[in-house]
Amino acid sequence: MDPENGSGTRERRGRVVMLVDNGVNGDSRVQKQARSAADAGWEVILLGRAPNGKVASWKLGDADVRLIEVAGHLDKHPMYFRRAWLRRPFAYPPFHVARYRTAQVDAWHAYLRERRTKLDVAAREGGSPLRVAAGRAALLPSRGGAFVAKRWVAFRRHQLESMQRARRRQDTRYDRLVARMQTVLRGDSAWRRLEPGMWDFELAYGPVIDRLKPELIHANDFRMLGVAARAVMRARARGRSVKLVWDAHEYLPGIKPWKDTARWHPAAVAMEREYAPAADAVVTVSEMLADMLRETHGLAERPSVVLNAPSATVAPDLAAEPVPDLRALCGVGPDVPLMVYSGAAAKQRGLDIMVEALPRLEGVHAAFVVLYPEDGYMRSLRARAAALGVADRMHVLPYVPHYQVSRFLAAADIGVIPIHHWPNHEIALITKFMEYAHARLPLVVSDVKTMGGVTESTGQGEVFRAEDLEDFVRATKAVLADPARYRAVYDQPGLLDQWTWEAQAEILDDLYADLLDRPRLERPAEQPEPAQTGVRS
Repeated sequence: MDPENGSGTRERRGRVVMLVDNGVNGDSRVQKQARSAADAGWEVILLGRAPNGKVASWKLGDADVRLIEVAGHLDKHPMYFRRAWLRRPFAYPPFHVARYRTAQVDAWHAYLRERRTKLDVAAREGGSPLRVAAGRAALLPSRGGAFVAKRWVAFRRHQLESMQRARRRQDTRYDRLVARMQTVLRGDSAWRRLEPGMWDFELAYGPVIDRLKPELIHANDFRMLGVAARAVMRARARGRSVKLVWDAHEYLPGIKPWKDTARWHPAAVAMEREYAPAADAVVTVSEMLADMLRETHGLAERPSVVLNAPSATVAPDLAAEPVPDLRALCGVGPDVPLMVYSGAAAKQRGLDIMVEALPRLEGVHAAFVVLYPEDGYMRSLRARAAALGVADRMHVLPYVPHYQVSRFLAAADIGVIPIHHWPNHEIALITKFMEYAHARLPLVVSDVKTMGGVTESTGQGEVFRAEDLEDFVRATKAVLADPARYRAVYDQPGLLDQWTWEAQAEILDDLYADLLDRPRLERPAEQPEPAQTGVRS
């Protein structure tokens, strides 16, 4: 199948272009979306962002995956390129002036060293002492000038770097004032001034989408919502009907900002508000978030809930791949107590508490399965484990493919979700919750609203007060004392069935069919209707 022109022998139900602002690998939700939609007969092209600009393409089942280079030319705010005459009057202009001046003065010093070296050689090899002394004296003015120039250049470069550090942060009172004023004056369009780097995605993805001529665009998260909405407008202006599905993974007003600036979060929220009405349908990850999105954006219909649940079955080609042995990677035997965390690594995820608890949990090991094992946060946790004398019981491992996660984690004794109280952490059953459940792991979960409530109601684990070390230790010891009691919960008929991707994929497939006026797929009569809403919070 040629995705550019739609040629091919296999009949498809329609062309779907999926958008995501990451490198696809590591994002289980979009991978499952693309594969299951292609399996259901849709022609799927998944566009992602190439990490480090390394474009690539591959097949995900019958779906095509392409990674696009996003240049990032607009990612710096225009203020980054301006002089700060009042605050840093001696700073070099932005761009390469400081580097050029530094190299220039370094070259001057290198030239003077060369001349001094020649005089030293002459003195050592019997040259005229008077001529050598005269040569050294002649160098003194230049050496003095070079000394002063080096320090002057260093001072001006320091001024420039200090100014640019402040502008990269963009979290000063001035930045907060600008963000408020732009939001008041420009409304939802303020993002164009506050975070112009969001246009980089439009410049990269937009032309590709236009060439693909999709019938439906599935936009994951807010940045792709704007890209998709503009593509739909261009298509409709040319007389083509294109439907837009927005997949909201988080409640944007309630997240911890991705960038430590005063401008980014107001800009992101404004852009989402501007383009949310353009969606023909909205899907999201939890009941509570569906209600919040409908109220926040005044949606005509309540978003459909599509949980990011693990697959109950694995395609034969994927099932044949060997699953890594978690315990072997940790270097522990089958009788060693092992708690595991799998997912994003960040301070608000609460991973610190697992390390802090190790000295109080004799013989217990902790495994962290994270996307970037060598990032700064994980290095800080390793350092803390070393300081506590438990470095040998902390293990940091990379991700495995999403279709192996539950089987990989099943070797552990406890699945841990220690996240802190943030609005987005309260409202959904996150992916790892369901992955742990399919691994039949007893859980230790912080008392965030939805996951804590479900854990207490099912009895599949213990709930502890978020960021409370003593309570975390209590909960962990309680589970380790009788793990069979918690695992037995998974034997309840139907409990795991509602947390499967197969059930969620049917919701998504029916949505595509309804939007494009295509027949729904016939399903076996004995098969129960998929849960439309997942687990209520």
